Amino acid sequence: MRDLIRRIEAATPPGRDRAVDALRALAILGVVLGHWLVTALVDDSGTVHAASPLRYLPGLAPVSWLFQTLAVFFLVGGLVGAKSHASARAHGARYGQWLGTRMGRLFRPVVAVLIVWGVAVVAMLAFGAGLETVRALVKLVVSPLWFLLVFAVLTAATPLAARLHPVWPLAAVAFVDVVRYGLGGPAGLGSINVVAGWLVPYCLGAAWARGDLRSRATGWALLIGGAAAATGLVMWAGYPAAMVGVPGAAVSNLDPPTLAVVAFGLAQCGAVLLFLGPLRRALRRPAVWAVAALVNLSAMTIFLWHQTAMIAVTAIGLLAGPLPGLHTVPDGGGWVLARLAWLPAFALALLVCLAAFRVHEQRRPDERHSTVPMGVDTGAA
Repeated sequence: MRDLIRRIEAATPPGRDRAVDALRALAILGVVLGHWLVTALVDDSGTVHAASPLRYLPGLAPVSWLFQTLAVFFLVGGLVGAKSHASARAHGARYGQWLGTRMGRLFRPVVAVLIVWGVAVVAMLAFGAGLETVRALVKLVVSPLWFLLVFAVLTAATPLAARLHPVWPLAAVAFVDVVRYGLGGPAGLGSINVVAGWLVPYCLGAAWARGDLRSRATGWALLIGGAAAATGLVMWAGYPAAMVGVPGAAVSNLDPPTLAVVAFGLAQCGAVLLFLGPLRRALRRPAVWAVAALVNLSAMTIFLWHQTAMIAVTAIGLLAGPLPGLHTVPDGGGWVLARLAWLPAFALALLVCLAAFRVHEQRRPDERHSTVPMGVDTGAA
C-alpha cells in the first residue's frame, strides 16, 4: 500500500489542482451512498419492485441534502470542460476533434454495462423472472444514464457556456417553474429545466476556469443566497423537502430539476469554493491524495456499476429468504439500521465490478496527450 501511495504521488504533475479531483470523488461517493440508502428492492411474493424510505419516512428528507451532489459534478465538469476546450484551441485542435475525444471517454464504458445487462435480461426472462421484476431492475441500472446524456449536451455547449453568465439559465428555470406551478402551464415545459437547471452550475464551473470565482465573498453569497432561497421555496412555496425523486410524490425536485434544487446546488457550489483552501491542504498528504486519485481513475465505472452491485447482493440474499434492510419494505428505523449494515456488502460487490470492468475506462494510446492527466477529465462520474 505504501508503495502504491508513493507511485501515485510521484506520478502526479506538480501543477495539478488536486482539489478538483477530490471534489469529483466526493460527488461520486455521495451519489453512490445516496442511491444505496434511498433505494430499496422489495420482495413481494416473488415479484421485486423498487421503493424509497423517503416515501415512508419523510423525516429522512435531510439525508437527501447530504447525498444530492449533482451540482458539484456539473460545477467540476464546467471547470474541466472550459479548460480542456481552451487548451485544445490553443494547440490548434478543431472543435469536432475535441468533442469527439471527450464523448468517447464519456460513453465508451457505457457499452459494457448495456451488453452485460442485455444478456442478463435475456437470462432472467428465460429462467422465468417476471416482467415487472426485470423492468424494475433494468430501470435502476439505466435511469442514472440520463445524467450522462445531459452532461454530453452541456459538454457540446462548452464554448457557449464559457461565455454565458449563470443568471440566464437560472432565470429560465425560474420562468419555467412559475409557468408550471404558478400558472398551471403544461408539465412538458419542465423538460427545459433538464438542461437549464444543470447549466447553472456548469456555467459557474466555466466562470471558475476564467478565474471569476476567486473571491470568498462570492462563495459566501452563493452559499447563503442559495440556502436561503432553497429553504424559502420548501417552507413557503410548496416545493418538496427531499432533493431527490420520491416514488409516488406529486412533485419531484429532480425530475425535472426545480428552482429549489438549483438553488440548493448554488449553495453547494458556494460551500465548495469556501472549502477549497482546507481541502487543498489536506490533499498534500500522499495517503489522502491517493484515495481521491484512485476513485477518479475508476469514476465512470463506479457510477455505472454501483446499482448493479446493490442488485447482485440483493439477488444473492434472496437465496436465504427475505432479509431485513435488503428485501423488506423501508418503513421504519429498523430498516434504516439494517440497510446501513448492508453497505459493506454493496461496497465489496462494487469492488468486484471494478476489477472486472474498469479496463473499459482506461485510456487508449491516442489519448495520452490529454490536457488532464491520470485518465479522468470527463467531469462526470
